[in-house]
Amino acid sequence: MTDIETDSIQQQIVAETSKIAWHELQYFFASGMAVFVAEQLDLVEVATCFAEDNRPMVEKWMQEKLVMPVPDEQAKIWYENDATVWAVVVKPWILVQPLQASQ
Repeated sequence: MTDIETDSIQQQIVAETSKIAWHELQYFFASGMAVFVAEQLDLVEVATCFAEDNRPMVEKWMQEKLVMPVPDEQAKIWYENDATVWAVVVKPWILVQPLQASQ
């Protein structure tokens, strides 16, 4: 992909990223489509790698357990705490990231 194409994808991802209640994402979690993104990563960067099918980078993050299917225990904590998360759709996935304390 060219830099222009990547910039265009990133702009679209930024426009589609929002805060959402975890309760509203239960369908995606139950169907295995919710992907956890660790707080130390940039959600837009991760989503861009998913959109561009950048397997080496995604696999690296997965090996480091920075990107993975939302763990059951994390989902339970978010559900019980009525948490709000950052989320963006990169079909067929929905990438979710915990809100940092300052957000």
